[in-house]
Amino acid sequence: MSADILSFEEAMENFDPVLGFEVHVELNTKTKMFDAAPNAFGDQPNTNTTPVSLGLPGVLPVVNKKAVESAVRLGLALNCSIAPVSHFARKNYFYPDTPKNFQTSQYDEPIAFDGEITVELEDGTPFTIEIERAHMEEDAGKLTHKGGATGRIQGAEFSLVDYNRAGVPLIEIVTKPIVGAGDRAPELARVYVAAIREIVKNLGISDARMERGNVRCDANVSLMPKGSTTFGTRSETKNVNSLRAVERAVRYEIQRHAAVLTAGDAIVQETRHWHEDTRSTTSGRPKSDADDYRYFPEPDLVPVVPDPEWVEQLRAELPEPPSERRKKLKAEWGYSDQEFRDVVNAGVLDEIEATIAAGATAGAARKWWMGEIARLANVRGTEIAELGVTPEHVVEIESLIGAKTINDKIAKQVIGHIADGEGSPAQVVEARSLAVVSDDGVLLTAIDDAMAQMPDVVAKVQAGKVQAVGALIGPVMKATKGQADAGRVRELILEKLGIN
Repeated sequence: MSADILSFEEAMENFDPVLGFEVHVELNTKTKMFDAAPNAFGDQPNTNTTPVSLGLPGVLPVVNKKAVESAVRLGLALNCSIAPVSHFARKNYFYPDTPKNFQTSQYDEPIAFDGEITVELEDGTPFTIEIERAHMEEDAGKLTHKGGATGRIQGAEFSLVDYNRAGVPLIEIVTKPIVGAGDRAPELARVYVAAIREIVKNLGISDARMERGNVRCDANVSLMPKGSTTFGTRSETKNVNSLRAVERAVRYEIQRHAAVLTAGDAIVQETRHWHEDTRSTTSGRPKSDADDYRYFPEPDLVPVVPDPEWVEQLRAELPEPPSERRKKLKAEWGYSDQEFRDVVNAGVLDEIEATIAAGATAGAARKWWMGEIARLANVRGTEIAELGVTPEHVVEIESLIGAKTINDKIAKQVIGHIADGEGSPAQVVEARSLAVVSDDGVLLTAIDDAMAQMPDVVAKVQAGKVQAVGALIGPVMKATKGQADAGRVRELILEKLGIN
């Protein structure tokens, strides 16, 4: 952490935070927003392009109907009003990854407006967030900076541009200013973005993989002195693409703003960049107002006029809300209120559901996702979803444990090796010779050694203190590198000592 920030507690003593979020959701349509170029992730650079997505002279865009449908469905899920008529506009600015030198977006006439969602904080406290609008637009391309030490534009010798993403359909969800969160503002930021991700996944309109940029958040933060109702100058931390980073970025900006204001200085209205390695933000560019973008109606696209009957049909076909789904899953799995809240807050609800569907028990699924997998993700500083462990892996691990091929201790090692990309659980066990030692001869040799080293413990067991046998099991487990079945070791020790 930088020295030029206040502690979070001191910031909260003197200021009230005001938040605002702009969440960009990439749609999973087959083609782009305004042309027939494929919308696919991971293809060779600059292969998913057409003259339209490259912004070549003389081309004309055509609106993707599926994208409009997705926008309407998302607007309905956010409890928005759907505009009877909405228009596209040109948002003018120059970036190397925006080949037209403008972005086709929506400005004062979005497809959806005036909505709200209620989210639950970690302790179950509800918080309602008002939605200003949800509008359709296109994504920019992707720049890869080369020659520097960090992979960022600062210090890079040159940049490579990939236009595969240029023109990919986006829906931007903009909140109204959020007040009243207090010291729970960072938590609220994480919970809100998680809720948006859950909604779009539930609708099936986005893959919602934050590590791929399918869901990105621009987090706006300003502070008001305690007792004031006048909003301060805001900063906007751009393109934050993990739940953990959103929470940390909001916390850091609150602390930074508080330090600047306490010193008597003014906040600069600007964009900021979040750096996970230093857990801090750095200045980007002065934040433009709407006038600076010189919005004007897109002359090459007709207005979007959704049929009211079609809108009502889409409303009727919406899946059950995520809140209802959670209630149903909690009842099916038999989790306590706290256990289920922990699962939701950890962001592993989908993983646990898929693990149970693949054959694991609810208890086993929760044990692994909330236990070793969550611990490993925390140690490695990554999101659980990015670790590389799948529901199928967990089911296979449980199968190996059930067959007594491995035990819980070995299973934890296996999970680490899976996360390292070493293959399936069975492949890891075979390649690293991690199977439980099932040869009684090997176990008896280790037992003899342990008994020879601990004759006093042997005497206690023979005298009737059977619980003391645990002291003999430990050395045997150590001698077999944790690969013995502790239950079988106990049986062999008692047999050897003639105890039923």
